[in-house]
Amino acid sequence: MKNILILSILFCTAFPSFGQNPPAVSTDNAPIAIINAEIYTGTGNIIKSGVILIEKGKIKAIGNNDILSGLPNLKTINASGKRVYPGIISPNNSLGLTEIEAVRTTSDYQELGQYNPNIRSLIAYNTDSEIIPTVRGNGVLITQATPEGGIISGRSSIMNLDGWNYEDAALLKNDGLWINWPSKITNSFNFQTFTREKKKNENYAIQINELGDYFSNAIISKSISKTQDNLKYAALADVLNSAKARVYFKFDSNKEVFDILEFITKHKVKNAVLAGAVSAELALTSIKDKNIPVLLPTTHRLPESDDAELWEAYKLPKKLFDKGILTGMYYNESYWRTRNLPFAAGNAAAHGLTPAEALQMVTSNNAKILGIDHLVGTIEVGKDATLVISAGDILDMRTSKVEQVFIKGAAVNLDDKQKRLSEKYHKKYNIK
Repeated sequence: MKNILILSILFCTAFPSFGQNPPAVSTDNAPIAIINAEIYTGTGNIIKSGVILIEKGKIKAIGNNDILSGLPNLKTINASGKRVYPGIISPNNSLGLTEIEAVRTTSDYQELGQYNPNIRSLIAYNTDSEIIPTVRGNGVLITQATPEGGIISGRSSIMNLDGWNYEDAALLKNDGLWINWPSKITNSFNFQTFTREKKKNENYAIQINELGDYFSNAIISKSISKTQDNLKYAALADVLNSAKARVYFKFDSNKEVFDILEFITKHKVKNAVLAGAVSAELALTSIKDKNIPVLLPTTHRLPESDDAELWEAYKLPKKLFDKGILTGMYYNESYWRTRNLPFAAGNAAAHGLTPAEALQMVTSNNAKILGIDHLVGTIEVGKDATLVISAGDILDMRTSKVEQVFIKGAAVNLDDKQKRLSEKYHKKYNIK
């Protein structure tokens, strides 16, 4: 009886994975050439009828047909009439950390307590998520698995959206620390009067002082002893002493930006990144002076306040570009909706940005901000062959049609649960 119960549990646990596709693992070292393509490099350049040569997961050469001469065992992909883009990069989301929002046991993106610098999202990342293939289908090929909750949420990792396990999928482990900056004003919605209600956070100064003390204690603790009993202090000190690790500050409004900038200066935070909608001219000038990059939330959101311009979110990227601020974008609403990130960037192209700038915002700029621009973000020789072939404009939901993707040179199957369900019910109701 006991053996039957164990077998039943194993069967039920394994069953959901039966419909999934295995990861794309490149076992063939033969070079691949994408020919006759319109190449959008992510640097602002467009190469007409170009050729991309892929070898051992990297971009070996870019040019015309001349680069293919003398290559044996060459596989070719004819992309005539199609466009090739760098894979879209989606920062700051819980894709791979949660599966079904209503089922708590499928979510692993938040820990108890306010200060968790030792928490790593990497080990919770689920490569077998059914949601990941639906996101790849829109050209989003890289995600930043980001913890949530508390004041210090933990450390994120940057993942390719393909792999047998989190070690296979990891592009950059433990890339940075996420801090939820306390809000000066708390917002709530009164469902009886259907109005927004704002309330001052009386504990704001106390919370900032506590955070500052936590930073100071971590550095002091590290300087006193190389071996630390306090794992949280040790983890925070490692990030603050790192030359590459980012410290991401999430905030709610312009009101907190100056306090964050003062905190960054006081505690000598290296590689700081602001994640939130900042629009005040004085705040933007200060950000530019300190050379701090900004990750903006999606354009698909309501204005920040009742008296703000209706199209504020759509025009904001142009405003930051004009200031000379390195600007990227993330989709801040739901982990599965991060698949709409390219379309959110495309909306900014309709409100001031050029199409090339909109593409850069979710490719090369995001790569620079996350510290992975030496690997991905643009189509350049020596970088990972993480690419998208689309029959239309990848930033336009009306024409975007992703037909093939490569992650580190391996072709990825674009089948997903939604496509299978669509096919199932088309057949059932004889819909063509």
